[in-house]
Amino acid sequence: MNTNPSDGEFGRQGAKGPIVPKTAAEALRPEAGTPPPSKRSRASRSQVVVFLNFFLSIAILLVLASGAALYFGMQAFVEPGPSANGDTFMIKPNTGVQEIADQLERRSLISDARIFRLGVRATGNESALKAGEYAIKPRASMRDIMELFKSGKSVMYSLTIPEGLTVQQALQRMADQEALTGDMPATLPPEGSIATDTLRFTRGDTRQQMIDKLVADQKKLVEDVWSHRAPDLPIANIDDFVTLASIVEKETGRSDERSRVAAVFLNRLAKGMRLQSDPTIIYGLFGGKGKPADRPIYQSDLDKQTPYNTYLVKGLPPTPIANQGRAALEAVANPSKTSDLYFVADGNGGHVFAATLEEHNQNVARYRTLQKKQADAAAKASGQTTAPAAPEGGDAGDNGDSGENGDAGGDAAQ
Repeated sequence: MNTNPSDGEFGRQGAKGPIVPKTAAEALRPEAGTPPPSKRSRASRSQVVVFLNFFLSIAILLVLASGAALYFGMQAFVEPGPSANGDTFMIKPNTGVQEIADQLERRSLISDARIFRLGVRATGNESALKAGEYAIKPRASMRDIMELFKSGKSVMYSLTIPEGLTVQQALQRMADQEALTGDMPATLPPEGSIATDTLRFTRGDTRQQMIDKLVADQKKLVEDVWSHRAPDLPIANIDDFVTLASIVEKETGRSDERSRVAAVFLNRLAKGMRLQSDPTIIYGLFGGKGKPADRPIYQSDLDKQTPYNTYLVKGLPPTPIANQGRAALEAVANPSKTSDLYFVADGNGGHVFAATLEEHNQNVARYRTLQKKQADAAAKASGQTTAPAAPEGGDAGDNGDSGENGDAGGDAAQ
């Protein structure tokens, strides 16, 4: 039952007018319902439009995903790395970024090889990484590692060739240096031709490179010092100059007496006296290998015929007996102005010098007395009643020798 006063079963009310009665036919006619939705246009139903809408959605998702990946990738690129202790890392020449990244990840120096590789490429440094051996610090980030590889600051090693070594001894140090590569030369450089120096190098440098540099440096040094020598030296040529410097190098390591030791030998050469240097005896007996540390110089060694026995042969030996440093070369080039012809150990690491045989004999006697006191004290400390006798009639101590690098001088029996 229609209770709406404004819309009766048999009439209708206008907006503002009176009720208008309906006819029977109008009353029985069904009223219109909700109209159906309008039909979609052809454009909206096109497959191209549908695909474009889908593609746009995918593109937006990809942009969002890429942005998120870029953000987290950059965070991983700069955050501290996984290595708590750090390590050294070697990049060989012509190694690509992908191989470098894979090796870093395998050694747990970085967390993700892909991020490292993409980070290096994104920053335009793919071709900037340099070969070498690098010390990676603990917790180093991927960016830190990339910057280190860019810098080329490789781990540096040292090789020291001290004064007084023979060429054979010096080259043995090179052979033992595992960071160097390459074979040793089949033929050794001449004795005395190796510079005494400390070389800095990186892993992978060759032994031949080291040898070539030391030989070139020594040649330059010798020529420079020789060009500034005193004008009245009794030395025939630059080779004799190097030979005498090698003897001075082996006779003393004290800078305050090196030029005076050189003067003794130069004065003896000028007078035609034998040099009588114990280090030359040693070289004649043992060559470039050097004397064993526990082997003294026996009196009988002074009588053994070798080209280097300056107790028997006048003048200089045929070659240097060691590699000499700048100080020994300069001492020979510009020696002290003295009349000394002899020297002997003073028992305190130095020498006492003498111009006459008589004075020298007194110095030798004092040294021998000091030697005996020291031997007796050592024997007493070890529980022995007397010092043990020296083998073969004693060593060559009358000339002050006490070992390979010990003290030697002119013989008391000229």
